[in-house]
Amino acid sequence: MPGQYSLSGWRPDSHCVMAAPRTPISFAASLRVRRSVSRRWRRCPASPVGFHVGGRFLFDFSHKFSTAKKGTPQKACNYALRFARGDHLVIYDAEDRPEPDQLQKAVRRFRAAPRNTACLQARLAIYNANDGWLTRMFALDYAIWFKGLLPGLDYLDVPMPLGGTSNHFRTSVLRAVGGWDPFNVTEDADLGIRLAQLGYRVSMLDSTTFEEAPACMTAWFKQRSRWLKGYMQTWLVHARDPASLVRRVGYRGVAVFQMFIGGAVWSALVNPMLWLIFIISSTWSDPSDGPEVIQMLARISGLGLLVANTLLAGLAVVHSRSVNRVMLVPYGLSLALYWILISAAAYRGLWQLFFKPFYWEKTPHGQSPTSGGLVA
Repeated sequence: MPGQYSLSGWRPDSHCVMAAPRTPISFAASLRVRRSVSRRWRRCPASPVGFHVGGRFLFDFSHKFSTAKKGTPQKACNYALRFARGDHLVIYDAEDRPEPDQLQKAVRRFRAAPRNTACLQARLAIYNANDGWLTRMFALDYAIWFKGLLPGLDYLDVPMPLGGTSNHFRTSVLRAVGGWDPFNVTEDADLGIRLAQLGYRVSMLDSTTFEEAPACMTAWFKQRSRWLKGYMQTWLVHARDPASLVRRVGYRGVAVFQMFIGGAVWSALVNPMLWLIFIISSTWSDPSDGPEVIQMLARISGLGLLVANTLLAGLAVVHSRSVNRVMLVPYGLSLALYWILISAAAYRGLWQLFFKPFYWEKTPHGQSPTSGGLVA
């Protein structure tokens, strides 16, 4: 029936849904929303959001949980998918704070969108950006990705990697494509590319979900290593048959896939090499007297670092202003240091790709001393 919604989410070893959103637990469950015209409005107190679309709705939980202690989020989501009964389904992380009208907007957007629109991706923003330099850089990272790059991919109608949370799906399509890859540690990015290959669209939703960024370097490093390892897996899986990829998403789609999935990995891996070559060539007593190859490498590395870091810093400054985070503008100038940390995480992810390819390092949440933060 139009307007039905199911909510599936996860955090490790939980037997409740959204009851303790700031605790580092995980769950797999279905939140069924059904139309209730004759009954009084009711809202489950554990639910983070409520909505009204063309009538009254009754929030109701289907308590079917995955209790396997060694389970992973994507397996938990696939388990919960079996019990989702609504026309639409959304993924939230336990610590997420979606805008109150996000489900309303998603339902209205799905009703107006073409039938091949399989998923709507809401913007993600950081609510604890004031916790330190690392969280501020994370907020800039998200501002560039969700306010600039992903809307551009939506406009171009090309494959779009999903952001892991606040993904609103047509449940029937999600089942038809097989749900999430249980072995990819960034199953969201893989699913976005797979939907595009099967002829479906992913579009942006004009709504924001606030998340907690890791303030601890150890937690950030493990999370970013997993993300980059998952991008490596996604690139290897979808690029193994280039001819088929071209037939399904076109040359423009392949170019975007290589740039945003493969490019995210390769740029992180190459970045420290460029710095190393640049530093060595710059310390040469007289580069013009050195071997020609040294002169060429010095120019290439220097130009690459200048262009890449200037472009990223510019994007960070522009999008920090566009989301009313003017106080983050100066931090955009330190993006080169942040990129070096990303490179270190990429090499750790590359090592794990060979020796621990399916290992999922959980990220602790509920660690932030702040209960709110900057507003997008």
